[in-house]
Amino acid sequence: MDAPAGETLVEVLRRLGFKSVKDGCYTGTCGGCTVLMDDRPVASCIMLAAQADGSRITTLEGLADGDKLHPVQEAFLEINTPQCGFCSPGMILTAVSLLRRNPNPTREEIREAIAGNTCRCSGYVKIVDAVVLAAEKMRGGARR
Repeated sequence: MDAPAGETLVEVLRRLGFKSVKDGCYTGTCGGCTVLMDDRPVASCIMLAAQADGSRITTLEGLADGDKLHPVQEAFLEINTPQCGFCSPGMILTAVSLLRRNPNPTREEIREAIAGNTCRCSGYVKIVDAVVLAAEKMRGGARR
């Protein structure tokens, strides 16, 4: 699609109806606008839409397989992670990227991976727990 010069990726995605992509800070610091660009998390609020030309962009809406949620989405629901949910899309996408690269991360590696995603209503413990559970699910282990 064509985007006006200077339009950010978050602006294009929101205009197209992808509501999971939040426009929180416009400085790339909160993680609410995180999307996967070629399987890597990026801050779409500080990226021009033109910079994504030719790349595969994944939003939270693109993770589920029909009615079947991605294991990371399932784990976030099962653990009942953040209270408000504003950070969930960015956290989930960041976790998906991490688990694709490292299917068995340590809790410290998880904390490092999500460091660019701010959650104002949790101490991150449940988020890390959810990523651990998702990793187990993806390896064929945990069933709740």
